[in-house]
Amino acid sequence: MRVIAGSARRIQLKTPAGMDTRPTTDRIKETLFNILQSELYGCKFLDIFGGSGAIGIEALSRGADAAWFIENNKEAVSCIKENLERTHFSDKATILNSDYQSALRSLEGRGEVFDIIFMDPPYQNGYEKRVLEYLIGSELLDKDSLIIFEAALDTEIGYIESMGYTVERIKEYKTNKHVFLRKT
Repeated sequence: MRVIAGSARRIQLKTPAGMDTRPTTDRIKETLFNILQSELYGCKFLDIFGGSGAIGIEALSRGADAAWFIENNKEAVSCIKENLERTHFSDKATILNSDYQSALRSLEGRGEVFDIIFMDPPYQNGYEKRVLEYLIGSELLDKDSLIIFEAALDTEIGYIESMGYTVERIKEYKTNKHVFLRKT
């Protein structure tokens, strides 16, 4: 796994050992960031369920001003730290080694507002719905904030619009999809 484009292009990234994380493939990451490119420059990026940190690091490489990573697994947090050092982005990043609920409350308490929020939670556990429920009532979003979540292809998303979001796009791949949404 590597950084695809930008200032850290071609730098190899470490991934956590074991099956607790499933890194986004280079091809899917490239497609995702081609879609996001016009919104990245100067943005504040939040990577929830950060894993190796590859998504937030790609955002930094392509021009995001700062990235926050939420990750509960200590080995994955170590991996994110190492990858930030490899790419020289440590000074632009904040890692919250915490469960997502505590981390989101902490960020809201600090008055953070994000331009792009990305999450890649464990599939089929309903985490994306719980995060979306929290975000819709939080001050972490403004009217222009973009939220993207990765999910298995068969993940039901019919509830999203009733929560107060508008689905802008769904990009499907062989086994998973990215859902792009904004607050209505």
